[in-house]
Amino acid sequence: MLQEDCKYTKCYCEENVWWMCHNLSNEKTGDKISDADVIFISNEIRAVPIWCQRSASNAAAPVVWDYHAILAVKRSSGATIYDLDTRLPFPCSFTEYSSQSFQSDDMLKPQYHRKFRIVKAEDFLMHFASDRSHMLKEDGEWMSPPPTYPPILSNSSSNNLQSFISMNCSDTPVWLGEVLTLQQLNHRYSN
Repeated sequence: MLQEDCKYTKCYCEENVWWMCHNLSNEKTGDKISDADVIFISNEIRAVPIWCQRSASNAAAPVVWDYHAILAVKRSSGATIYDLDTRLPFPCSFTEYSSQSFQSDDMLKPQYHRKFRIVKAEDFLMHFASDRSHMLKEDGEWMSPPPTYPPILSNSSSNNLQSFISMNCSDTPVWLGEVLTLQQLNHRYSN
């Protein structure tokens, strides 16, 4: 998947990732959607520092997102990360992405430790829906201009984004995957 072939709208990472999953599901050669996972990054206070992001004031500074979403593709040579918001290469090896973008929880206050919801890309493509209401201010203005295409809906929902962002593991449908710590994430995708 080439970066120039990806739909991109700033501040709509979940929709950017949905379109990457869509592209993967339609590719005739190369990576398969069955080898891909969507990774939502957030925590209980919805404040997660991520380095090497294009929105950072400078290359060495982190951006503190309420959440972020990326795509991981597992290969025999190791996992690869697709993030349209990173300053790192596209795609990027998981090892480089994690060490540069997540660094270590050891240097963060516990409330800023990142959690990672891992969702099979096929499930994300089938179930994800967002009416984009999370991007509206109280006065009805957009925090960031929305994509030009219609909102993404599923057969069962018009808006379930908050379920993907939540790092609460209780009573979640199987298709919402599992939640990992940074150490567990590194173990899963570094092997």
